[in-house]
Amino acid sequence: MKNVIETKNLCKTYEGVIPIHAVNDVDLQIQDDEFTAIVGPSGSGKSTLLNLIGGLDHPTSGEVIVNGHDLSEFSESKLIDYRLYHIGFVFQAYNLIPVLTVRENIEFIMMLQKRKKEDIKNRIHELLEEVDLLDKINKRPSELSGGQQQRVAVARALATKPEFVLADEPTANLDSKSASNLLDTMERLNKEESITFIFSTHDQRVIDRARRVVTLEDGKIISDVQK
Repeated sequence: MKNVIETKNLCKTYEGVIPIHAVNDVDLQIQDDEFTAIVGPSGSGKSTLLNLIGGLDHPTSGEVIVNGHDLSEFSESKLIDYRLYHIGFVFQAYNLIPVLTVRENIEFIMMLQKRKKEDIKNRIHELLEEVDLLDKINKRPSELSGGQQQRVAVARALATKPEFVLADEPTANLDSKSASNLLDTMERLNKEESITFIFSTHDQRVIDRARRVVTLEDGKIISDVQK
């Protein structure tokens, strides 16, 4: 096992009348193949930490090091490539493109990678079978329930077989059966394809499955438990 993600003295402060220290001096090491939940109350810094690791936000101070490279040294184009080829994102708000169908939402990122058409088609069918949405392949997001949209978002995140998946409350809108099936899929991909999963979550169902639970409070790590 090796450290694939490391934060050193990581801080993110939002200035205002009262500065908000969303992430406050966080040292964290994530090894390859982890299935880790970052937990804590609302406002504890979970989502901000994921955004910093994913290069979606810039730290006020400190470092995010991925595979030995400091993200602060990346140009904007290199950051885009990092997100495109190494990370799958699952956002709480889904972030599906409303004018595109389910198939088009999933294939879009693979087209950016210039994957072969046959590979794209096969991967889409494989993933939609995994999340039980193959019959919705030509539907648009507005024609789906919240839970179905979340499953499409997860399929899209997994489409490129990323090195890491950063998932912000991925099961928030799912019923028990759908959540269980989705977590089964993620666990299988974690084990079979060596994808590292990092969750930001309040969901006990995710916490129960995680093999490591990191607890944040006021932007600081207060507990880090390996199961």
